[in-house]
Amino acid sequence: MLIIFTACGEKEKVSLQTTVVERGELTETVTATGTVESVTQVDVGTQVTGIIDKLLVDYNSIVSKGELIAEIEKTMLESDLKSAEANVESARLTYEYNLTNYKRDKALHDKQLISDYEFQTSTKDLEVSKTAYDKAKADRVRAAKNLNYAEIYSPIDGIVISRDVEVGQTVVSNMSVANLYTIADLDHMQVIGDVDEADIGQVKVGQPVTFSVDAYSDQLFEGTVTQVRLNPTTTNNVVTYEVVVSAENPEHKLIPGLTANLTIYVMRQQNILLLSNKAFTFEPKPSGDEKNLPQPEGDGKVVKLGENQKLVWVAKGDKLVPTAVTTGLSNGIKTEIISGLKEGDIVAEDYSSMPSATAAGDDNRSPFAPQPPGRKKK
Repeated sequence: MLIIFTACGEKEKVSLQTTVVERGELTETVTATGTVESVTQVDVGTQVTGIIDKLLVDYNSIVSKGELIAEIEKTMLESDLKSAEANVESARLTYEYNLTNYKRDKALHDKQLISDYEFQTSTKDLEVSKTAYDKAKADRVRAAKNLNYAEIYSPIDGIVISRDVEVGQTVVSNMSVANLYTIADLDHMQVIGDVDEADIGQVKVGQPVTFSVDAYSDQLFEGTVTQVRLNPTTTNNVVTYEVVVSAENPEHKLIPGLTANLTIYVMRQQNILLLSNKAFTFEPKPSGDEKNLPQPEGDGKVVKLGENQKLVWVAKGDKLVPTAVTTGLSNGIKTEIISGLKEGDIVAEDYSSMPSATAAGDDNRSPFAPQPPGRKKK
């Protein structure tokens, strides 16, 4: 709010510009651009080789953790399991046969009725068959697991944002093959912003953030700084640092890949007394001719200033009263007033002057220009 006192001299009109102490919000921000990502995003692959038999979800399908989303053709896997079970049975019979021979030979060897060589041979056969039996059981467990892996379940709650296979396509269980699906949790998103090196020192974890995306240009989204990464990135001799901003996304408007324009509030104070910084540089100029302007009261230099205090001139009627105020935070435009002023106080900011229309207008008027009513031509 601006209040102007004026006084007219012979050649110019002088105005005293003032401002009013008001309550408001004091902010200082850092801007950046970034990319929207999901906090949790999982690539779903396969642990077995086979042919895709069923795809139960598609792009944009909402899935729950543990939900069946695809099946691999099971014929070969079921055959492998039956073969493993047969090997287990065969190994079991061999082991039990050798165990019986070992017990018999041990009794005979204890009575010295067979040689040490014969007893050692039966002992070796028992140990080999025991190892083969254990291996067969392990192979059966693996075959059963592989059969279970033919049914692919969602590892998280989320939305399918990518499907990379078709029914009938052969998939191979190694890292070089494309995934079946990519599932993202769109309820919880994050923005990876690039902050300039000149501003990164002001950015701290926990600071509030607002950002917009081109897809919803009329809407502001809110978030919080959760991480400031110290690894620098240099592009065209410009150094930036990554800042992670978390944001809730209940309406699923934010999707991975969107470009975000971030405003990070490195300072944000609400409902505080604020005064324009111009008021701190004001110096009164007493003038007898400008009687309509408030005149300074006393000498501002006699006002003792303490720590974090500054001098301002408060307009009270026809006087400018020097007042010491205690200041707080500032964003370079406005400053927080902690004490010394109250809401609604009028504080002087500056003087301004302009040529008086009555003094300068007549001399500069063209004799050929139309004259105001009642004025005689020269």
